[in-house]
Amino acid sequence: MDGNQSHLEDILNTDHKTASIIFAAGKGSRMKDFEGNKTLLPLRSGQSPYEGSHPMLIQVLNCLPPGPKALVINYKKEDVIEVTRSLGLTYCEQPLLNGTGGALLASQEFLKTLDQDKLIITYGDTPLVRPATYRNMVKELTSCHLVVLGFSPRDKKQYGVLEIAGDTVRSIIEWKYWMTYSEERQKQLEVCNSGVYAVRKDDLIRYLPALEMRPHMATKERNGKMVEVEEFFITDLVELMHDGGLKIGYVMTEDENEAIGVDDLPTLIKAQKLFSTSL
Repeated sequence: MDGNQSHLEDILNTDHKTASIIFAAGKGSRMKDFEGNKTLLPLRSGQSPYEGSHPMLIQVLNCLPPGPKALVINYKKEDVIEVTRSLGLTYCEQPLLNGTGGALLASQEFLKTLDQDKLIITYGDTPLVRPATYRNMVKELTSCHLVVLGFSPRDKKQYGVLEIAGDTVRSIIEWKYWMTYSEERQKQLEVCNSGVYAVRKDDLIRYLPALEMRPHMATKERNGKMVEVEEFFITDLVELMHDGGLKIGYVMTEDENEAIGVDDLPTLIKAQKLFSTSL
């Protein structure tokens, strides 16, 4: 069997069994000079980085495996629907902007409709993940119940890190916690969390009630003011499922830029440059 045939069989064996959920609900408070939904920001810039063509969200959708897809929406939802109207997507409204776990909880009705047994969870502002990377994550679900996309940046600060024992992820530790660890312990935490996951659908549905029982209080900017809000974190699923006896694996990106999340103007400009050089 030659390499091209093997690659084609990989696609046929994994892609058509894969559904996807894409988070596109948040405002993006760090994108100070842009009032739109940040997933619609262009990867091909025009007169300014905020103007141009080929929205990040479209690139994410293009790279995901074929199969049913749902967008979780809230902020400027009409704009998101308008841009994606012809793509045959399901729209799940997140009533409150209550975190990544809240976005996942908002997609429960979509999950119940799926015949597919494997699912990708990703973000509309993480546009550079390669199709092959998504496929590798799905393939890992043959031996794992949930797979985390990890990466190794030059500077780990601000990122959540994977607590790994052997080939199993035990938990995801946020920066505000691991920053207090000893230098020796910090060096052992080598893999960072991209926020992209693959999961067996039935296992996810089974653990969503437990996730809903674990709210966190977080300080967020709302209408120009910092307020305390209740949020749910998708990262809690890793610990919950591991403690329940399920195997959590991980797949690494080819380089750290693949996992870039566009949160502010500098990362938008960087993503646009990376996208232009990849064409």
